[in-house]
Amino acid sequence: MSAPDRAQVQALYPSLAALPAALLDQALRPEALLHLPAGAQIFAERQPCQGFPLLLEGTIKVVKTAPSGREMLLYRVEPGESCIITSSCLLGHAPYTARGVAEAPLTLLLLPAPLFDRLVAEYAPFRDFVFHLFSARLAELMELVEEVAFQRLDQRLARLLLAKGADTLIATHQQLAEELGSVREIVSRLLKGFAAQGLVALGREQIAIKDREGLKALAGAVR
Repeated sequence: MSAPDRAQVQALYPSLAALPAALLDQALRPEALLHLPAGAQIFAERQPCQGFPLLLEGTIKVVKTAPSGREMLLYRVEPGESCIITSSCLLGHAPYTARGVAEAPLTLLLLPAPLFDRLVAEYAPFRDFVFHLFSARLAELMELVEEVAFQRLDQRLARLLLAKGADTLIATHQQLAEELGSVREIVSRLLKGFAAQGLVALGREQIAIKDREGLKALAGAVR
């Protein structure tokens, strides 16, 4: 079993660099390094939290599922970040309230809960990292609440398409619906409307942006 790359971990998570050698060795145990395939479920709602993940490679999407089965993307975790829902579960000794899924093959380092508790209690740089993460994610989630509460879905969809950056997006209508907290049928209907206006062209699991300025005008209508 290979050990985590110490230099990579410290580069992505500088708050660990100043730890005493014994504690750092404990964090970098070979058995703490996990490799997971795309689509793997990292954690599920109502599941107890086993540790604090430090993502080294890949992307995790964190989603909330309604009783109806509809899902909403809350945020993504990239290398150098971690998950505030995991932090809150560990700090509050509570089960998960959302679901985490690997969007791409993952490499992550899982700090066991007792080590997480000790680092938060005794080492200010690590504690600052955790609470800075809370602050940044809370701002993102407040923006999401504002969008859901006060913006029309067609405007949010236009913003999402623009935020992807590419002229041709490889995505299903279901994937876009999950990111918007909507359902596939409504997103498909809106996309067909966009296509009728000449804003996009629709293909199999892809969307080509034809009128970026038109999408910007729609997305910015409430600004």
